[in-house]
Amino acid sequence: MGLLSKLIWLLLVLWWSAEGVMGLGCNWGVQSTHPLPPNIVVKLLKDNGFNKVKLFEAERGALKALGRSGIQVMVGIPNDLLAPIATSLSFAENWVQQNVSHYISTYGTDIRYVAVGNEPFLKTYKDTFLQTTFPALQNIQAALIKAGLGRQVKVTVPLNADVYQTDNGLPSGGNFRSDIHDLMISIVKFLSDNAAPLTINIYPFLSLNADPHFPREYAFFNGSAAPVVDGSIAYTNVFEANFDTLISALEKNGFSKLPVIVGEVGWPTDGDPSANTDNAQRFNQGLINRIIQGQGTPKRPNPPDIYLFGLVDEDNKSIQPGNFERHWGIFYYDGSIKYSLDLGSGRSLASAKGVKYLSRQWCVMSPEASITDPALAGGISYACQYADCTSLSYGSSCGSLDVRRNASYAFNVFYQTVDQRRGSCSFSNLSTITTVDPSQAPCRFGIMIDLGKHEVVTANAAAETRTIRQRDSIVGLIMFVLMLIIRDIS
Repeated sequence: MGLLSKLIWLLLVLWWSAEGVMGLGCNWGVQSTHPLPPNIVVKLLKDNGFNKVKLFEAERGALKALGRSGIQVMVGIPNDLLAPIATSLSFAENWVQQNVSHYISTYGTDIRYVAVGNEPFLKTYKDTFLQTTFPALQNIQAALIKAGLGRQVKVTVPLNADVYQTDNGLPSGGNFRSDIHDLMISIVKFLSDNAAPLTINIYPFLSLNADPHFPREYAFFNGSAAPVVDGSIAYTNVFEANFDTLISALEKNGFSKLPVIVGEVGWPTDGDPSANTDNAQRFNQGLINRIIQGQGTPKRPNPPDIYLFGLVDEDNKSIQPGNFERHWGIFYYDGSIKYSLDLGSGRSLASAKGVKYLSRQWCVMSPEASITDPALAGGISYACQYADCTSLSYGSSCGSLDVRRNASYAFNVFYQTVDQRRGSCSFSNLSTITTVDPSQAPCRFGIMIDLGKHEVVTANAAAETRTIRQRDSIVGLIMFVLMLIIRDIS
């Protein structure tokens, strides 16, 4: 390696160190009864090396807190906005102005992508969004260009992996679903023409969960399942096979070079027998190892941008797909650690800082109450109607509790969800308040976040200034050395 090559290599290392290019991406959902304050979440992201985040909607607090954070942002447009955006260019322009331009110019939020819709072609939606997704995509692109952001901010459409299929059961047979094939080609061509990526969500957990005959080990990256042989390629995990099925579909239709982002991939920790911390740790550690090592797939050796799903649990999400929907976070609802992960360079997960909780007390079934009391079933049902009892389902972390502890869990989760409100631990005199934590591993009796008493975690202004100056100094050093190199070459 010559002197010039060595210097360039050194400069690249310095640049990577300054900008955190090798960071991780994560989805930040806010469908929680007691969401963490945005400033605490941004600190949590930074403390754990996430330099990319995907939002499902333009949540004001999140976009503001992400300003000048060094974190790249993909901001989403919910499916229910696709129709008005598709039918009105002015509506699209107003949306871009209010949710993209405003945060970039006012707060310095580093918005890189607008995700138009979220898995709009799911078969369960029964063609609801087939006519509006592409026009909405076109109008948002036009609005970004009008706002002067056409180069800085790219459009994309996060799609579920069911938009493609394989005619021979192998990745090489991949093609787009026949009922939406022409629509997908139109979208892909539009993205390609605008130098924008396609975003795909891949869920090995759902593959395992939906098929009782699915080879369990094939869902993990270090599994011992027999490989799937496709010509000269042997696939050892479903993630690679799924991703390369999409690449085959793109190749078949003339778009072999289109960039692809993995918008969602992860493993839940509760709400199903296969959703537990052991499996989640195993899957996510394998995924993170691939990201750290820069490992792609057989058809795309260079790794795509990957956004883990998700950051924290969301106790207010729909459970229509399954009880596990509320437990995808690598952190609990309060930003506390579920399981250990090695993030590389000797770094492990760090929990959220500055979180304030309600009083340390729990609502449980009274020792004097009888499990045969006719009001007990109604009390449990009432509690679980208004609070998240998914951890009580079969095969879940609290699924093996006896009747008394089952009732206590339900009473407590309701009590916490309504902020320990006076009179909320009554349940026909079947319950009482205790200051002794009734948790018993793996079942956690939580205490909710106190939304009114948070210690707001913001970076100290002086520290922020030092960080910016340090980064600018490195950039300045790079430019100075480049000038010396160019002068010497000349």
